[in-house]
Order: sequence, then C-alpha cells, then structure tokens
Amino acid sequence: MIGLDYARTMARYNRWMNRALYDCSERLTDAQRKEDVGAFFKSLHGTLNHLLVGDSVWMGRFVGPVFVPTSLAQELHADFGELRRAREAMDARILDWADALTQEKLAAELRYTSIVNPAPRVMPMALAVAHFFNHQTHHRGQATTLLMQRGIDPGVTDLMWIAQQDEPS
Repeated sequence: MIGLDYARTMARYNRWMNRALYDCSERLTDAQRKEDVGAFFKSLHGTLNHLLVGDSVWMGRFVGPVFVPTSLAQELHADFGELRRAREAMDARILDWADALTQEKLAAELRYTSIVNPAPRVMPMALAVAHFFNHQTHHRGQATTLLMQRGIDPGVTDLMWIAQQDEPS
C-alpha cells in the first residue's frame, strides 16, 4: 500500500504546511481565529486544535502514550502561541517517528481502541499511516479555505512542491 518514503515525505509535508498555516493564521486577530464561521470545528482555531488532537490520538496509538481527548473538538490550547508551540513539537515528533519507522512496523497490524465508538480495532499499520496523513491534509484544506475567506492566501499547498522548497529541518 505505502512505503517508508511515503511516510517520511508526508511527515515533511505536514510540517511544511503547518508552518505556512500558522504563519498565515498569525495575521488574524485572536477573535478572528476563534469566530464561529460555521466550519466543521466552528472556527480556524477549532480546526487547528482538532488537527493537534487528531495527531495526538494517532501518535499515541503508534508509539504511545495513549491520548484520549474529551472530544475530537477538545481545545488543547486557547492561546495561539501555545497552540503553535505544541504544533511545532508534534511536527518534530511526527518527523522523528517517520524517520524511525521500519518496513516491519509498516507491515504489521495496529491494535487500538476507537474513540468515536469505543471498541477494539485492528487494521493494517500501512492503512492507519495513510489515514493519519490523509486526515491532516483534509483538515488543512478546511483551514486554507477559512484563511481565503478572510483574504489570506496560504500560497502553494500541493505536495509536489515541497521538493522545491527550502524546507529546513
């Protein structure tokens, strides 16, 4: 299904895009970021928090410790600066995890308990990893729309352009 190169590329893409989103989001006031504009997680702030919640859940499943939020809309950080620092730490953690991922781990099964419907689940690790990165991309797409609605263009967001960026490690 997927390989190690995919996971490592997507981890870099995740960090690259999150940096761009947070740089753009910083141009808004706190009230603008938190305004309920009818998005799935209400606001840009809610969407950014959800991305961190989701990544915390999946990284807990992949390497621990297990993270069980009170809800998938849980606000982990009300302060934008704290949210950004937590995002940066999570992105570094994801990069380290992807770099340490082995073909054996990717070919294994993942066992976890679902949050949405608390029941034991088993799935191929490769499928879980693909979902992990797909989930990020999906919600970052929502965030870019929310930024565009505020007149802020996040610029190029296509995966293929990361190879041409000066994306420091």
